[in-house]
Amino acid sequence: MIGAGGHGQVVADILLRSRESGGPAEVVGFLDDDRALDGRTIMGLPVLGTIARVSEVDHDGVIAAIGDNRVRARVFAAMRERGERIVTAVHPAAVVAPDVRLGDGVMVCAGVVVNTGTTVADDVILNTGSTIDHHATIGPHAHVAPGAHLGGGVRVGEGALIGVGAAVIPDRRIGDWSIVGAGAAVVEDVPPHATAVGVPARVVRPHPQGT
Repeated sequence: MIGAGGHGQVVADILLRSRESGGPAEVVGFLDDDRALDGRTIMGLPVLGTIARVSEVDHDGVIAAIGDNRVRARVFAAMRERGERIVTAVHPAAVVAPDVRLGDGVMVCAGVVVNTGTTVADDVILNTGSTIDHHATIGPHAHVAPGAHLGGGVRVGEGALIGVGAAVIPDRRIGDWSIVGAGAAVVEDVPPHATAVGVPARVVRPHPQGT
């Protein structure tokens, strides 16, 4: 587990519950760059040191369990560059249609529903109780926050964040590295690198590319 913070613990729970349901993953422990956590035990699992120690830990795979999309994307890229096997975590209480395509390192939390025809790219978080309707596309490193709902055919760009309780009507596009605020109702496309809030959602500020 790369990341021992709040989201890392959620993902650890996914893997532990999956193991109880007959899944193959056994969690060895956490790696985290917060040195204050080094040597601690969290959820019965040890914090084994910083991320740089990954090569020293006996393991078969890793998952970048970090909530911040940009940080997670960097860690994911570094692990892939090292040739690490990237694990996908699906909670046994999630409902994922058989034809859904999940990329490497995807995290599907409890209560999530992903309907038929959907494609979820690498390193995506589908957080607690979110729903993804049919034939949606979720780009790499995106995060659909707890209780958010995407209609059919929605396209979410790379690194985008769909906030807690937000809703996106069918066939809308959410641009790369954009942010949809908590509780927003998206009825029009959101451009890349923009923040949209409100009901209906309106772009309140573009933010510079790469920030």
